[in-house]
Amino acid sequence: MPPPKKADPPHKMVLTTNSLRNTTIAVDNDTLYYEIVTRFWHPHVTKIRKLDTDTQEMVTIAELEREPGKEPRVRFGGQDAEWVPAGQWLQKEPEKVSGGVFNGTSGIPYRWKTHKRQLQMIRADSEDKEPLAVHRPHKRHFFIFRMSKHAYLEIKPEVVESLDALIMSYLLVERRRRDSRPRIEFKLSATD
Repeated sequence: MPPPKKADPPHKMVLTTNSLRNTTIAVDNDTLYYEIVTRFWHPHVTKIRKLDTDTQEMVTIAELEREPGKEPRVRFGGQDAEWVPAGQWLQKEPEKVSGGVFNGTSGIPYRWKTHKRQLQMIRADSEDKEPLAVHRPHKRHFFIFRMSKHAYLEIKPEVVESLDALIMSYLLVERRRRDSRPRIEFKLSATD
């Protein structure tokens, strides 16, 4: 009798930059390839484009609109689809800065949470707290120089069918996390 089949290893989707507005998220052989682009002529609209492996063309799958002073909105399905408030699509958990619950492509609810300062996605309706996606942050040489290791998402194969929604929810949750961090401002004063 042959040994039981081992579980497939998780996909390592590397983020090329630390930006949430202009980056690519892809595996090393580009079978899963996403491009996040914000054009300067539309500075408040970020498009999420996916590589169609059959035609080798980039297809826009979703858009994220963030105008100053307004709630972000998301749209899946191109120009003819309607905008949905991001708070309605990704329900924020009360009293938690980061995280939120969204429905995947097949209607399964997923939840982003922070565990030991690490962003993880789990299945919301399951008792099992095994993470299905984990964000691993970038590392720098001596904490200030160039990146020694790019950030990446470690995604299990069972959530690949909901990858479009996972990428959009990651962008929303990570933006919320970054906006909640305290900022230090330095002001120079002119002396007479």
